[in-house]
Amino acid sequence: MTMPSRRDLLLRAPFAAAALAAASRFSAAAQGLKSGMPGPYRGRVIEVHHPGCIINGAYQAQPVQTMMRKGMMELTGAPSWTEAWRALFQKGDVVAIKVSPVGGPKLCSDALVLHYILDGLKEAGVGPRDVIVFNRYRQEFLACGMDKWVPSGVRWDAASPAYSENQLDMDGYDADHFMEMALVVPGRDPNDAHCRRSYVAKVITRQVNKIINLPVLKHHQSAGVTIALKNLSHGLVNNVNRSHISPTNNACGVFIPSVVSLPVIRNKAVLHICDAVKASWHGGPGARPQYVWEHKTMYFATDPVALDKTGWKAIDAQRAARGMAPIALSKPDKDSHFLNCQVEHIEIAGSLGLGEFDDGKIQVKRFELA
Repeated sequence: MTMPSRRDLLLRAPFAAAALAAASRFSAAAQGLKSGMPGPYRGRVIEVHHPGCIINGAYQAQPVQTMMRKGMMELTGAPSWTEAWRALFQKGDVVAIKVSPVGGPKLCSDALVLHYILDGLKEAGVGPRDVIVFNRYRQEFLACGMDKWVPSGVRWDAASPAYSENQLDMDGYDADHFMEMALVVPGRDPNDAHCRRSYVAKVITRQVNKIINLPVLKHHQSAGVTIALKNLSHGLVNNVNRSHISPTNNACGVFIPSVVSLPVIRNKAVLHICDAVKASWHGGPGARPQYVWEHKTMYFATDPVALDKTGWKAIDAQRAARGMAPIALSKPDKDSHFLNCQVEHIEIAGSLGLGEFDDGKIQVKRFELA
């Protein structure tokens, strides 16, 4: 390899100094950005599509890496991958990554995406022991093999051992942080505060100061869609089945934003990366093969409301292409039993200041990679 001459180094020096100065200015400005929801980039959604990101059902490393880099740099306006992560994270942060295994191995957060997030946090100075990959149910996490994705040194945890109809267990939950609502499972005592409350996981309240939300783009028969907001509301607290007890006893519209607006969640969730390489347009939240499609897209936001509004439109577009009614107008069928899919949870979340619902104030920047 030919070594550069002294003259070459002198010529390059001003450009290197300028780049370093620009990065330093960006880092200094980034430190003043407000975290939490809707975060520093209210109404901004970055949509990145790559036709080669999945082949024969398998995520492809190089395209996914390119999507992640493009998404994070465009979201933050950073000049590099490292500075993009430093805009939102720094040494000393303890970060939970909320994955989404509900759809099972065929429609869950992917290992490649998780690894690039871990790489980004490392670039920002967050040590491996300061990262906790988290899901509410341990059994779901293990069923998707997510424990095998977590590198040595990085922690993973769950709040409950497995799904249960009871959902009033408290071992993994914090009695000091809860959302109370006049809504109980039939047969339980409505005067018992414990039955009217959903308590936040201790991992979230006691161990971390920031959350990265990693949802999947999916239809949901009671909530309409399950993207950023619902991955938090039903993935971080207990006693959630009271929100959608039956096809006609459904309160997801108000339950979801009520949980997400809890300060201990609202102030800690600083980044939402929606893995929509694969997605579902009906029959959710599970992965019915006939309703799963390769969207080959990833979405990036600090604003979960704007992200969910964008994802909702993407699902409706796929439904329209399949000759199905929009989610908000859909009626029960053999694969979706609820009378009304309550996508209004997104608008109510906007009313609570969690993000931007107004299309006129949402800026979606779309990028087509090759």
